[in-house]
Amino acid sequence: MVNETIPVVYPVTDTSNLLEDYHGSVVNDPYRWLEVDTATEVESWVKSQNLVTQDYLSKIPFRENIRKRYEELFNYTKLSAPRKIGDYYFYYKNDGLQNQAVIYYQKGRAGREEVFIDPNKLSEKGTVSINLLGASRDDRYLAYSQQAAGSDWQEIRVREIATNTELPDRIKWVKFSGADWDHEGFYYSRYPDPKPGMELSDANRFHSVYYHLLGTGQDRDIKVYENPDEPLMNHSVQVTEDGKYLILYASKGTSGMETRFRAVSDKTKSFQVLFPGFENESYVLTHLDGQFIAVTNVHAPNKKVIRIDPGQPGEANWKTLIPESPHLLNSLSKGGKKLFAEYLENATSKIYQFEYDGSQKTEIELPGLGSAHGFDGKEGDSLLFYQFTSFTDPGSIYEYRPEEKKSKPFFQPELKFDPAGFEQKQVWYKSKDGTSIPMFLVYKKGLVLDGNNPCYLYAYGGFNISLSPSFSASRLILLENGGVFAMPNLRGGGEFGEAWHKAGMLEKKQNVFDDFIAAAEYLIAEKYTSREKLAIAGGSNGGLLVGACMTQRPDLFAVAFPAVGVLDMLRYHKFTIGHAWAVEYGSSDVKEQFEYLIKYSPLHNLKAGTRYPSTLITTADHDDRVVPAHSFKFAAALQKAHKGENPTLIRIETDAGHGAGKPTSKIIEEQADIWSFFFYNTNSPVKYMKG
Repeated sequence: MVNETIPVVYPVTDTSNLLEDYHGSVVNDPYRWLEVDTATEVESWVKSQNLVTQDYLSKIPFRENIRKRYEELFNYTKLSAPRKIGDYYFYYKNDGLQNQAVIYYQKGRAGREEVFIDPNKLSEKGTVSINLLGASRDDRYLAYSQQAAGSDWQEIRVREIATNTELPDRIKWVKFSGADWDHEGFYYSRYPDPKPGMELSDANRFHSVYYHLLGTGQDRDIKVYENPDEPLMNHSVQVTEDGKYLILYASKGTSGMETRFRAVSDKTKSFQVLFPGFENESYVLTHLDGQFIAVTNVHAPNKKVIRIDPGQPGEANWKTLIPESPHLLNSLSKGGKKLFAEYLENATSKIYQFEYDGSQKTEIELPGLGSAHGFDGKEGDSLLFYQFTSFTDPGSIYEYRPEEKKSKPFFQPELKFDPAGFEQKQVWYKSKDGTSIPMFLVYKKGLVLDGNNPCYLYAYGGFNISLSPSFSASRLILLENGGVFAMPNLRGGGEFGEAWHKAGMLEKKQNVFDDFIAAAEYLIAEKYTSREKLAIAGGSNGGLLVGACMTQRPDLFAVAFPAVGVLDMLRYHKFTIGHAWAVEYGSSDVKEQFEYLIKYSPLHNLKAGTRYPSTLITTADHDDRVVPAHSFKFAAALQKAHKGENPTLIRIETDAGHGAGKPTSKIIEEQADIWSFFFYNTNSPVKYMKG
């Protein structure tokens, strides 16, 4: 069966002859005007593109049935692991289709469940999200952040827990910050007030640490730390659980940081260096008996746990508590006077419990192969919680008692599907240079390997981020219809430590694209799918991945889904927090880095007269992480360069951002559009709906 071609007439996009010299190479940027997303002509362009896209999607006969099925699958209770603050337990719960999860609390394990904050009442369309931050040292107050329409900008507010009373404190223009308390107030990080009209696109500079005294106005907040000589540096702080030390982290980008410290009581003293330089990553977990317990990758790419005397912080005086393992130490947490180390072994979680001195290593038995997170609490907590998820487990929560080393179920979601009907496995394949790459595959049991299965190949490959098994109700749409979900662990990620990360960054970024292309070739060679049935997908850095691969190998894929992608590699660092990614990508401001960026930048490698895959670009008007200009410019250039009947469309969500805090209603609509586009453009039957 071959679906009828849905005709598309693209809007006319104006061009300008804007030439820019990069170290002697002249590059044309004809769509630069699309970077000004608040301009009237850009708003008109967005509306005209959305009209074309929605008209196309409306003609897919099974679109509404997919939306209904996804709504049915998504409609189950979702619960977060409880967080204990004083006598109260806090957790997020979504009854099924609420736009935002409601924050509940109860006094004690047997207390009555009450609403603490319901974000759904804060906006008509459910576009305001809430994130709980830090509690005061006496557990009386709780700071939280409020974000609107998916923007990274936060406003910090405070509530008294026992009475659930809102305090007048308001902290604005906060980004990438927590709220860590001493006895009278809290520390946070913010930027200067942005220029009016440039809040969502102007470069973020001079990230500084402030102290807010509870009950006072923000204008009285004290600037604790700034670095005027390094305007692009990011800063964050934490207060150790015993309240004795303030830990400062300074980073030039998304990897590498310098760690400093000072006594909380020494407010006039400068910070002392604990871990110098920006080549490595080290953080303090806690301060105990006059010693820091910290995690570092200094001379340990897979990380190790050490003990440091604040009076003698030099490396020669470190004591190793948990040595580096052949597997990545993905996270370290504490609670109930124990340490909990999560290792990634072939991209799945293994959790071990230790004493504070690194002794008595005990593996915690998990329900299966998947991802586990939690085991976090205070010294005096006798009960901890953790969450386990896999490709077929939507997120079960377990109680854990450290002294007994025993788990028991606390909450298990109930979905309208049978996980026993699906199979998951991990395979290994060779990349272009011979490197072995692992890939997870999920599909319905009994799948016939005849090359006729629709396949959705998803990856990320960057920023030291690890992809491990996780659940997606949306993915069930694919699996129920005979599709294959494939997720390779590309270089650039963190699954196998810092060496794996460095093998896919800067001048080695092409390795990531080669790994992804090799995954596609493996799936085709092993007859899981065929070129005509294969889609590639990724978001943010994964959007770059998709953009680069579809321009390098347009013959290999039927469909491409670059989501909120970094697609203009010559100018990404000019907007919001983009400058922080230069440690990962390099910058066009540096000649030798420009030379490799121009070779793979998706926007600059589209070739006129090429038949590109059917493409649905997705972005959002309030994305101030990867500004929508990337997607706007790429869509305009793709539509001009593309030859053939494959649709090349852009879907621009309104009142939404990079992804966090997106309302359920918008999630369902967007995913229904993606699966409809995927099935239609791979000529794949949709079994449970006839349209």
